[in-house]
Amino acid sequence: MSPQVTVVGIGADGWSGLTSAAKALVQSADVVLGGERHLEMVPAADGQTRESWPSPLREGLPALLAKHDGRTVVALASGDPLVSGIASTLVEVLGSHAVEVVPALSSVALARARMRWSAESTEVVTLVGRDPHLVARSLAPGLRLLVLSSDGSTPAEVASLLTAAGYGASPMTVLADLGSDTESHTDGVAATWGAERSPDLNVVAVHLVSSGARALGFTAGLPEDAFDHDGQITKRDVRASALARLIPMPGQLLWDVGAGAGSIAIEWMRAHPTCRAIAVEAREDRAARIAGNALTLGVPGLEVVTGRAPEALAGLERPHAIFIGGGATETGLIDDCWDALRPGGRLVIHGVTLETEAVLAVSFAQQGGELTRLHVEHAESIGSFTGWTPSRAITQWSVTKGQG
Repeated sequence: MSPQVTVVGIGADGWSGLTSAAKALVQSADVVLGGERHLEMVPAADGQTRESWPSPLREGLPALLAKHDGRTVVALASGDPLVSGIASTLVEVLGSHAVEVVPALSSVALARARMRWSAESTEVVTLVGRDPHLVARSLAPGLRLLVLSSDGSTPAEVASLLTAAGYGASPMTVLADLGSDTESHTDGVAATWGAERSPDLNVVAVHLVSSGARALGFTAGLPEDAFDHDGQITKRDVRASALARLIPMPGQLLWDVGAGAGSIAIEWMRAHPTCRAIAVEAREDRAARIAGNALTLGVPGLEVVTGRAPEALAGLERPHAIFIGGGATETGLIDDCWDALRPGGRLVIHGVTLETEAVLAVSFAQQGGELTRLHVEHAESIGSFTGWTPSRAITQWSVTKGQG
């Protein structure tokens, strides 16, 4: 089947930078779509229709494409159209069979070349149309980041976030208008970044240097004081055990029911950039804390639902994993969660009371899985000596739903 749309990548050097084959595709098309800047880069062609992208983009695309059904359509995009580009959106809307992609050199490749940074030593974070707090998930001493900016305000926002997180000593380079005659490089340090606004087309290169920042790893079990909480938080040792059984996987969705500080949902999302989570919390003050923790720890996409389960679960997208940290004795909650869970999904429930333990024992007898008691003790001072102080024992039931 022939593609409905051919996406042609175009660099900052414009029409002159395209190959002869790419130029031919654009000139022979019945319709050329793109942003105003891209459309202005290419010469006019007799009888050709040109249109800018609709706003909002995703909602307006089906009608725009339907209007030109049966005609040859070329869409213009920056650099590699599959690097935070329009091609990714078109593939989602039309399917991969309907989209052909002709890439140009991406801004990521150009930025690495300018910095002499290998692909293996560099992590790419895109902030194009996204919350700048996403940078916080990738903070680690010595890591090199290439940040794809949303516009000219992004470098200053990144510098402010780095400084607040204890990475103010990190060198930054703003690489603007890469590949064009007006290409520029601006160097500085996050804590003293002076430029209020940079050129809109820019990539920020950051070599992370800690200036007293606490190291937060990517495996489960962040310390409790990494979160703002009122004591209602799954403690790090049992949290690590729960997440090991929840098994975060790319693209999958978690429900964190009775989320407290949101620690389970946040660590699930930190496991991979495409992990998604919904935190359900009855108290408004705790729900607000969850949202704040999500920003601080680099997962601003966490969805927070304020309400009491199971009623608050109605209408939510079916999850691949569910954690219930409290309220398991609520009538119908476990059954509703089990019914909502996708085939192959994982359910983990914690309890500290005899009543919850009894419910979990019955569930274990009916559904199988793994029933575990977790006892954690910490060394603390007893006068001039040191002894073990036990925490409350946690009963943990974990089970995987069958594929049938």
